[in-house]
Amino acid sequence: MDPNAMYITTVVLTYWFVSISMVYLNKLLMSNEGVSISAPLFVTWYQCVITVLICWIAGKLGDRARAKIPLYSSVNTSDLEASKSPAPLGKPSFFAQFPKASYSCATGRRIFPLSLVFVGMITFNNVCLKLVEVSFYNVARSLTIVFNVFFTWALLGMTSSCKTIMCLMIVIFGFLIGSWGEINFSVMGTCAGVLSSLFVSLNSIFTKRVLPVVDDNHWSLTFYNNCNACVLFIPIMVFFEGDIIMAGLQAQLKTTEFWIMMTVAGFFGFSIGIVTVLQIKATSPLSHNISGTAKAAVQSMLAFYIWQNDATLLGIAGIFTVLGGSLFYTFVKMSENSKLQQAHAPLQQEMTAPKTVS
Repeated sequence: MDPNAMYITTVVLTYWFVSISMVYLNKLLMSNEGVSISAPLFVTWYQCVITVLICWIAGKLGDRARAKIPLYSSVNTSDLEASKSPAPLGKPSFFAQFPKASYSCATGRRIFPLSLVFVGMITFNNVCLKLVEVSFYNVARSLTIVFNVFFTWALLGMTSSCKTIMCLMIVIFGFLIGSWGEINFSVMGTCAGVLSSLFVSLNSIFTKRVLPVVDDNHWSLTFYNNCNACVLFIPIMVFFEGDIIMAGLQAQLKTTEFWIMMTVAGFFGFSIGIVTVLQIKATSPLSHNISGTAKAAVQSMLAFYIWQNDATLLGIAGIFTVLGGSLFYTFVKMSENSKLQQAHAPLQQEMTAPKTVS
């Protein structure tokens, strides 16, 4: 097998494994009171703590890696046009991309608005996962692209094409029939999924605004975001789940199994960012979205078997309608962006062309 094809296959399979495992493990932590406690805020807070620790350790390893290469400049993880082949000999260590994890109060305050949105996003995401069936999870959180288009219009004044609106209608239709066909339908869980979608969209907008504060380094932003989230979660967690946590100290919180599962889930939460970047670099943004859609379908179908979720024709139709609309939206946006770049290319060439004096 061609080495490059083997590398791409490995990266994609790793992305699928980490992403699906993270959802299934979080579902177990959120809903199985035999091994966990009914405290999604506490579980989410602990995962933020694990992410901060991993960022700190990775930063230390990054310092050592960069010390061996004096002229090395930090890798920007958002650079999706990087080489698509495995790292050649002589390339800086993998850990060299991680900056030193040090907290500045001034920087933390500037990132604080994003952290508020981030806390809302992961809170409602995990509450949704706790309350709905795993097979319905992707449908409950399917309205992100609808909110993306809405906020693009409301905040930036940008209109959308008819094809884009058609995609949104397909997704909304899939959401409705999926909800109608869900046997164990949870109103609270579905509302949490919709709010999670809203905060995911807001998170993208705020991330673009505050990235320059940390020199466009996603790992620095991850560190600051999770540090802020660790503090923000404490009063909310104590108010809503204080009694549950205290009761858990006499049972589940004393078991090694619980803390191993919590730590592994936190590690997967951090790893998903790494494998997402690796998959985009190994393939392309379009292929990444296609892979993500296929992964979501497999995740939902596996849930019917693993979690013994009840399946209905409308429920399955809702899943594939939502995923089909999302995939169609990806193709439409990629096509529109490509045409926009081609239209601007002649103008850019004219502006950069050397002028001759007559």
